[in-house]
Amino acid sequence: MAVAPLSPGMLRRPGLSPDAAFETTDDLPDLEGPLGQDRAVAALRFAIAMPGPGWGAYVMGPPGSGRHALVLRMLERAAAEAETPSDCCYLNDFAEPRRPRAVELPPGRALALRADMDRLVAELRVAIPAAFESADHRARLQLLDHELEEARERAVDEVRQRANARGIALLRTPIGFGFAPVKDGEVIEPDAFHELPEEVQERVKRDITQLQADLQRTLRSMPDLERRHREKVKEANREVALHAAGHLLDELQRRYADLPAVLAHLDAVQLDVLENVHEFLAGADGDSDLPAQLRKLLADTPALQRYGVNVMIDHSGHTGAPVVQEDLPTLANLAGRIEHHAHFGALVTDFTLIRPGALHRARGGWLVLDARKVLAQPFAWDELKRALRSRELRIEPPERLLGIGGTSSLEPQPIPLEVQVVLVGDRFLHHLLSVLDPEFPELFKVVADLEDAIPRTAANDLDFARLVATIARRARLRPLAREAVERVLQEASRLAGDATRLTADVASVSDVVVEADHEADAAGRSVVAARDVTAALAARERRAGRLRDELQEEIRRGTLVVETSGARVGQVNGLSVVGIGGRWFGRPSRITARVRLGRGEVVDIEREVALGGPIHSKGVLILAGFLGGRYSADRPLTLAASIVFEQSYSGVEGDSASSAELYALLSAIAGVPVRQGLAVTGSVDQLGRVQAVGAVTEKVEGFFDVCRARGLDGTQGVLLPAANVPHLVLREDVLAALQEGTFRIWPVETIDEGLELLTGLPAGAPDDAGRFPAGTVNGRVAARLEALSEQARRFMIAPVAPVAEGGGRGDG
Repeated sequence: MAVAPLSPGMLRRPGLSPDAAFETTDDLPDLEGPLGQDRAVAALRFAIAMPGPGWGAYVMGPPGSGRHALVLRMLERAAAEAETPSDCCYLNDFAEPRRPRAVELPPGRALALRADMDRLVAELRVAIPAAFESADHRARLQLLDHELEEARERAVDEVRQRANARGIALLRTPIGFGFAPVKDGEVIEPDAFHELPEEVQERVKRDITQLQADLQRTLRSMPDLERRHREKVKEANREVALHAAGHLLDELQRRYADLPAVLAHLDAVQLDVLENVHEFLAGADGDSDLPAQLRKLLADTPALQRYGVNVMIDHSGHTGAPVVQEDLPTLANLAGRIEHHAHFGALVTDFTLIRPGALHRARGGWLVLDARKVLAQPFAWDELKRALRSRELRIEPPERLLGIGGTSSLEPQPIPLEVQVVLVGDRFLHHLLSVLDPEFPELFKVVADLEDAIPRTAANDLDFARLVATIARRARLRPLAREAVERVLQEASRLAGDATRLTADVASVSDVVVEADHEADAAGRSVVAARDVTAALAARERRAGRLRDELQEEIRRGTLVVETSGARVGQVNGLSVVGIGGRWFGRPSRITARVRLGRGEVVDIEREVALGGPIHSKGVLILAGFLGGRYSADRPLTLAASIVFEQSYSGVEGDSASSAELYALLSAIAGVPVRQGLAVTGSVDQLGRVQAVGAVTEKVEGFFDVCRARGLDGTQGVLLPAANVPHLVLREDVLAALQEGTFRIWPVETIDEGLELLTGLPAGAPDDAGRFPAGTVNGRVAARLEALSEQARRFMIAPVAPVAEGGGRGDG
């Protein structure tokens, strides 16, 4: 059962294949596609090829894997070959101004229409006042005024003539008209009137009364005369305005004859101009009756903006479909908004203040969003889903979404929406949305899952070298020598936590290249060498190593007790990892176990004080199952055991120390000392098999640093699961110590193999009757448990439950 330590040759991974012939990265072409992401690329291609509702894509993967860059690069290539979508604009609805009309136009025509309408308004501002100032129009208006005056005079003259025929004069006074009797062409004074015969006075009074009634009827007809006059003036103004604007509008109608919606709008514009021609005259310079400041204010009035064009989507000068990435997907930035401005002290709005959002700009193409950012913005996620479901863009003020009243606003006509949305996020968020939002799987049916790491093959290694070359060229860095690329390749394996794989974290690789270039610059080299990469990595470790160095110092000083020599009963060096700021380092910890007579309980002290997580507690319960299954299958287990991480003041989670806990427990039961120069990592199952765990490289290096600080004597080393050997990517100093034989690493597959290495005694295999040989570790364990059982019988202690149930009660 002897286990041989790993040799440095087994742990040194080969560099680049000899077929990858280059001296520096300048000799390599750029890497066009992503590194080893064939699965995700195929999924994205499928999503791009599946237009229509529901075929949105969710791209997930680890941060730094180049998710956004991959998506944008693929979408831009697809967009270049796609059809350019139409423009879209809002036009005023003269019948219902609160509901602007959305009009689609061929690509590039929206801006032209806006320019034409702006030019039309500017020309009308000049042409209409000029037409109204013309001599012909003024003469016509004067004639109409003269006709009105003549009609008034004729009506009054008829009454005057009837009065004259009766000897009564119609007099015009400052306060109106009056009647008075006359004789010989002279008005009779009141005193003289009273001297007239009574019958004459009565006749005159009756005539005046009748004439007053006639005059009242005549005066009541005056408004009709004025109304007919105003209609004639308005008609004259319409004719002049039509003459001034008609040819301008006719020119636009010929230009947009192929667009019925624009023609209908131009007809509405013509009618509105004729009905509201006075608005073009309000600020005219010729209106000298108005103060200059008032004329300026009227000239700046936004009233004439109703003839403008609000371009929401413009594709002039562009070919292909749009690809839009919105980094701040608020409700307004996503779906658009309606702005207001102050006018005469009040907040007002009109259709020209409607602003587009990212969905407008991406219409007919693709919209790329960060899933976490969308979910973080109020109403943004719900509005995105609503737009995708209804396939239309509707701009709603936020207060309406809250169901509360707000200021009077517009209700723009919805714009038809055809867009594919690509969400970029992490896997956890995708799983949450899939479970908690039933609409999410219906709208985003395609999942593009990026790899965390890619296998090391000759082709992938060469692509990795091309990736490094691409990074250096795009960042305008120095070229890297072949040895430097191999050193970056080794670091990529280390970041992947697997010597047979490479990390897909492009951002981390790029950081290494940039930092190595900095080291080369400081050294005055024109080509980045391997030692520059090593120096950059060492500097990075130093920057992030304060906590690690403090822990190592406390271990060296003895504040944190970790023994690296001698032997102890019931004590094993376990290995764990500590992470801070994305950097991980190994930390050795003492794991101790104590046993006594009891009821078959294995107590996890970490769990009892709420410092142990569920996975760690599961590992401890497995120990009870292992003990009962191997040593007490035919009798109760009558021990009480306690296991603890000594000097641990924070949470403990994971089962990577379960094998070390089992070694400590078996050592305590058998009374066999364990070598303290060895540290252990690995989980264990109920059958005694050692299973793989994570972060083995950091764990080995953490214990190596402690041992080196105290002096390597050739007795120190680490036991780790044999399945973890491919995951080791060790530092050069650790490999050198392995080469010199001052430090060793043993791959173990079973607990028995580890027991022999830790105790120096044979583990012992059971015979046909299930008995272990005396003197072996297993034999001593079995003998101690049998002795405890006999002792329990003497003390009349009856175990209350089988092994598994007892372990459960002891844990909880």
